[in-house]
Amino acid sequence: MKKTILIFGYLSIFLSTTGLLFKLQHWPGAGVMLIVGVALLNLGYLPLYFRQKAQAA
Repeated sequence: MKKTILIFGYLSIFLSTTGLLFKLQHWPGAGVMLIVGVALLNLGYLPLYFRQKAQAA
């Protein structure tokens, strides 16, 4: 579970920052990367993180 959370976290941050860099440079694919990164953060990482924290308490 912890490994899955780390993978989702790193992947979402990587895609978000790369999408932001692409957006600043006006390169193609920037919007898709940014949206996928934010979606992974909100729908993948955060629910798993809070679920793990609730189980630990």
